[in-house]
Amino acid sequence: MFGLGNKDKSQLPDLGAALKGRPDPIATAERHFLSGRPLKSRVPEGMQEAMFGMGCFWGVERMFWQLGDCIWLSMVGYAGGETPNPSYEETCTGKTGHNEVVRVIFDPAVISYEALLQTFWEGHDPTQGMRQGNDRGTQYRSGIYTYSDDQKEAAEASKGQYATRLAAAGLGAVTTEILSAPKFFYAEDYHQQYLEKNPSGYCGIGGTGVTCPIGTGAA
Repeated sequence: MFGLGNKDKSQLPDLGAALKGRPDPIATAERHFLSGRPLKSRVPEGMQEAMFGMGCFWGVERMFWQLGDCIWLSMVGYAGGETPNPSYEETCTGKTGHNEVVRVIFDPAVISYEALLQTFWEGHDPTQGMRQGNDRGTQYRSGIYTYSDDQKEAAEASKGQYATRLAAAGLGAVTTEILSAPKFFYAEDYHQQYLEKNPSGYCGIGGTGVTCPIGTGAA
């Protein structure tokens, strides 16, 4: 998914210099296109949430919903910047500071957070800085946004393990940011589950081919 103008926007805006945004959320889908569940559902008791940035969120969301029923709900949006309630067009300018992210609600009795981290690391190239393949700009940066101390600890440990594997394969340093989960802003209706609605749509996501030595699936 290409940003506006194909300009390489590789620098985050200075603090306080982001676009103004708007007080109210932009319109999004009412329900998940595959499951029919309300897209803004609360996290059910016993389930957990996770958030990742791996490049174009169309392909990333599909990567996670394809894990199966362990993913109760998935959604795409913007996070990690300053602009409140940003639009896709604003995010693509590089002047909001936001990343394209996927937020998932998952059942930890069926799949572990470590297994989600394995999908994250193996599903993209975390050494590319402010881009993923041909997609260039701050909204395509690699990021893990954690909801608990346990998630942060697991994310940091997995980063170190995978960095060692990548270095052994001759790849560069990992540029992934690991932060406490910032506010999530839902992306527009047409972005939600985009590749299910448009099976032949663009997806520029690709991994390094290096396996990640952490969780393998079931908790």
